[in-house]
Amino acid sequence: MMDNLNPAPLRERDVTRQIAREFYKEFDSLIESDVIIVGGGPSGLLCAHDLAAKGIRTLLIEQSLALGGGFWSGGYLMNKATLCEPANEILESMGVPCKPIKECAGMTIVDPPHATARLIASAYEAGAKIMNLTMVVDLILRGEGVLEGVVVNNSTAEWVGHDRIHVDPIALESKIVVDATGHDAIIVELLNKRGLYQSVPGNGGMWVARSEAMVVENTREVFPNCFVTGLAVAAVDGSPRMGPAFGSMLLSGRRAAELVYRKLKGE
Repeated sequence: MMDNLNPAPLRERDVTRQIAREFYKEFDSLIESDVIIVGGGPSGLLCAHDLAAKGIRTLLIEQSLALGGGFWSGGYLMNKATLCEPANEILESMGVPCKPIKECAGMTIVDPPHATARLIASAYEAGAKIMNLTMVVDLILRGEGVLEGVVVNNSTAEWVGHDRIHVDPIALESKIVVDATGHDAIIVELLNKRGLYQSVPGNGGMWVARSEAMVVENTREVFPNCFVTGLAVAAVDGSPRMGPAFGSMLLSGRRAAELVYRKLKGE
């Protein structure tokens, strides 16, 4: 228990100076990574956690202010979400309670804010670096379409629009890019725009069991150095969506991390 609750007398100039110093010192290390994961939903967060925990230089990019994607609210703003077993074991290992549902074999219920907060904390604790309010606008492509990173801009500048404000983007290099952008499959869409991949059909109608199985099974490298995970898998394949059932998001994120790790190690 703290005996002294009096805050230290900070100066405004020092607050600004130290924020700027720490940001730009860290930013220099983010310019080149082993893996860039685009999308900070549950699949992206777990993929970042698993890779960073294995010593892989991992950068996660999220275009929104908050990480977590749709996992914060669960289904219909009811702050409850379902998980298919064995995905609950991942969250339980992080200290998140998961309630088994007796009348629904293989289903557990979780509080999404708690689960999302722990996924974010665990990614940081494992050593992953995170850039939020950062939007991927293009790809670094060399030679015959060799993917070697992403081109990003500040999200707020992009949302304003280039007709009103022109801010040039910057490049971040990596050996691998993971598309964890959900329904939009932004990275694969950019490959299509450059004529390097087929069109992205988007998710099909809802079929929970089929969708969850296919998302995990089809987590893969879809283009040299580009992997898809989570709902981006369903978007690229045109397979069903699953709604507020997040088990496959976690299982797919873990599978993506395993596949990426093997490629980096030459296995």
